[in-house]
Amino acid sequence: MAYDKAYKVLAKQEGISNSKAKELIDKGLVKAGGKKVMIARGEIDTDTRFTVKEIGVVKVIFQDDDILAIDKPAFLTSDEIAKKFPKAIMLNRLDKETSGVMLFAKNEEFQKKAIKEFRANNVYKEYVAIVDGKVIDEIEIDKPILTTKDRGQAKSKVDKKGKPAKTTVYPMFVEGNKSKVKVVIDTGRTHQIRVHLNNIGLPIIGDTIYGKPVANINRVLLHSKRTKIFDYDFEAREPREFKVYEFN
Repeated sequence: MAYDKAYKVLAKQEGISNSKAKELIDKGLVKAGGKKVMIARGEIDTDTRFTVKEIGVVKVIFQDDDILAIDKPAFLTSDEIAKKFPKAIMLNRLDKETSGVMLFAKNEEFQKKAIKEFRANNVYKEYVAIVDGKVIDEIEIDKPILTTKDRGQAKSKVDKKGKPAKTTVYPMFVEGNKSKVKVVIDTGRTHQIRVHLNNIGLPIIGDTIYGKPVANINRVLLHSKRTKIFDYDFEAREPREFKVYEFN
């Protein structure tokens, strides 16, 4: 049995460059034996067969002279989305594996007004998540979150030294021991929903950092479904993986 670095084995199998193979693994798009390949430079059997998930299309939901609303696919970072719209100014970020509504300002005047709305918690932010556990009642989570950085990677936790953070969870659907929930956040701390839900024993399915990894799911099942700011109201349709538990 021969071994080589995972990205080299993938590159050979897919007929792509080593750098492209490493990028696919780093984005969380590659699986082997039903499990996400986590370390591109990790040693792996050269006979390993990989599956590679395709990234969805970046869609424009709406734009006018002031605002641009994007439906962000999972596996692209917010910065990668921003590069596709170089004349627009990013107003909010989503985690790499989180999909849904992202907002950009089309001019500096609107950017300043929008930032004030975000800081005043006047922006309505609604998400959908699939969690491990049964949710049958509304849950309000009001716990401070502290974010630290390690080698450039941000990680958050519930901590009394952190900044105020409020998350409200509404039941939508229960299948076995999994629940589909609507989540509304009043604040926007780093990884807020993922940290809050895990803290109360409802980890998000597919969350390899805070939640519950699942063999057949290769992304965190969190979607920014609806955002309202000023008189604007934007909605991004849920990806098909959010229907999986409804039709079992």
